Amino acid sequence: MPPHKIETGHQDVVHDIAMDYYGKRIATASSDNTIKIIGVSGTSHQQLAALSGHQGPVWQVAWAHPKYGSMLASCSYDGRVIIWKEGSKPDEWAQAHTFIEHKSSVNSIAWAPHELSLCLACGSSDGNISVFTARSDGGWETTRIDQAHPVGVTSVSWAPAMAPGALISPGPSGQFEYVQKLASGGCDNTVKVWKLTNGSWRMDCFPALQMHRDWVRDVAWAPNLGLPKSTIASASQDGTVVIWTAPKEGEQWEGRVLNDFRTPVWRLSWSLTGNILAVTDGNNNVTLWKEAVDGEWQQVTTVEP
Repeated sequence: MPPHKIETGHQDVVHDIAMDYYGKRIATASSDNTIKIIGVSGTSHQQLAALSGHQGPVWQVAWAHPKYGSMLASCSYDGRVIIWKEGSKPDEWAQAHTFIEHKSSVNSIAWAPHELSLCLACGSSDGNISVFTARSDGGWETTRIDQAHPVGVTSVSWAPAMAPGALISPGPSGQFEYVQKLASGGCDNTVKVWKLTNGSWRMDCFPALQMHRDWVRDVAWAPNLGLPKSTIASASQDGTVVIWTAPKEGEQWEGRVLNDFRTPVWRLSWSLTGNILAVTDGNNNVTLWKEAVDGEWQQVTTVEP
């Protein structure tokens, strides 16, 4: 399918785009402090809505799973996280909730796997990670990881909901076991893994995962379909992407450099089955990588702009 250019209508840099579950709409985040919702169908597109509510550049947007309704989260330099809900018409969006938990820029947001609940993790330059979980009465519970990365959190990513190895050996009742885990990256050059146990978040990797020589710009936990191995990819200002793997639950994470791109690497995204990784670097290249049988990672293709 040939690439197709979309005019967003933003007046400044676009920092993030996110496609909804059905691939029918994209949301864009920009330094002009706004979010645009654009309908996409084949090679045509139309602007559906412009959302204003932030007082600084909007860094990221994330769609909630449709089982929770038509809902979008955004985070900004202004320290706010806003939950937007669609009204009865495609151009009607309202602020359902604004979180002002953080005292400085919120750099990354991620919705938890839909099997867990309506739950949003947020990483901030204040060093903290906050996790907001919707209650049945319409309110939100907050849990925090204080000083997760003391110099600042740049990225957060949820682990798959199904516990590693659950497909091979289900829980005692024969039910699949669910787990709440997060990976985070920070300005301290490290990647950390966190697990929710008895209502509080604890670090689940000792020591922190450290192979990068500069800020970690993004982390992405790979889907694993209930198999024992867990995989996290991390991208850094130092130009490298590292693939971290834990053979099974409770074992040490091991890192392996996927490639040195010799330019900052900004974003990572896994395919739905977790076998292909898309990498976006500072030279405006998007490359796709796949693991070979011998464990080496090979470039499959370059996505032409």
